Amino acid sequence: MKNITILGAGIVGKAIALDLSKKYYITSLDINSESLESLSGCPNIKTKLIDISNEKILNENIRDADLVISAVPGFLGYQTLINVIKSKKNIVDISFFPEDALSLNELAKENNVTAVIDCGVAPGMPNYIIGFHNQSMKIEKFYYEVGGLPKERTLPFQYKSSFSPCDVIEEYTRPARFIENGKLVTKPACSDAELVYYKKIGTLEAFNSDGLRSLLNTMNHIPDMREKTLRYPGHINLIQALFTSGFFDKNPININGIKITPFDFTSEILFNTWKSNPGDDEFTVMKICITGTQNGVKKEITYTLFSEYDYKENLSSMARTTGFTATATADMILNNLFNEKGIFPPELIGRHSECFNYVIKYLKQRNINYEKTENIFH
Repeated sequence: MKNITILGAGIVGKAIALDLSKKYYITSLDINSESLESLSGCPNIKTKLIDISNEKILNENIRDADLVISAVPGFLGYQTLINVIKSKKNIVDISFFPEDALSLNELAKENNVTAVIDCGVAPGMPNYIIGFHNQSMKIEKFYYEVGGLPKERTLPFQYKSSFSPCDVIEEYTRPARFIENGKLVTKPACSDAELVYYKKIGTLEAFNSDGLRSLLNTMNHIPDMREKTLRYPGHINLIQALFTSGFFDKNPININGIKITPFDFTSEILFNTWKSNPGDDEFTVMKICITGTQNGVKKEITYTLFSEYDYKENLSSMARTTGFTATATADMILNNLFNEKGIFPPELIGRHSECFNYVIKYLKQRNINYEKTENIFH
């Protein structure tokens, strides 16, 4: 069996390790012993406590890997990606970092590396889907909305997170970029809030977020593209209040002679409030809409996802929908179905129908179903 090294053993990193351990030897690396404990004793999984941010130590610990998966927090993501590429290892990355990964394309080629970035639920699956349909359609509009939420709505935030709180806060504070009438538009995160209704859930609130990322470059011929995040109504008002009050500022302030950034303080506080625990009932919901013309026929293609907590595997829907997009991609690379060298967001892989269908089938086998419907305009 081949060897995969997974960087990060958080909620999503754990799901990735458990899924791939059924077919590969896994080494899970993390700086947090508590995170590694949950994988201790699992078949085909070896755990090791290391500081992933140390390039020399990281290089030593991925030397025998046939492929690396990075599931580290966003603030570590970009440099970790660089370090892995320099180690000449193929990598699938789900870390949500703000830097432009496409700028590393030449570095990846020079090191003969296949690096797939933004390979989670979103960004990730919307990218695969638009990449696939862009081959056969003239797309005029691309829109998706996505959210992971607890079923129990506990005030005030009505929210639990499978990710590091600092990554969630970045999503709430990073200006949202989208394409409107063929032009790049930038608005504050959390802007243009609107109420939307889902049959299985009820009313949710959708707001602008900066999830298009690589699509702004690779699909900039499409005149209208936008992403929105979904939360329960009222949540975003609390976030905006914290933002306006300075709780997300990254400049240190002095409190009784101690310097601390409001961002770090807030992240630490919200970690306890937002932390999801094993067994917490939750769901992930996403709707992806593509409007355009195919073979002279104008149509709208919609993909919908509704995934719930898996009590058999004891894994959250967000961990599974995010993690298994990455494991499908890793499995595809290790089976040599995709072997091009450079930096690849999923839309550049999804354009190959055999790769797109491979990922969809892989997810379906794990009860993650993207239901497709078509509406033809006459």
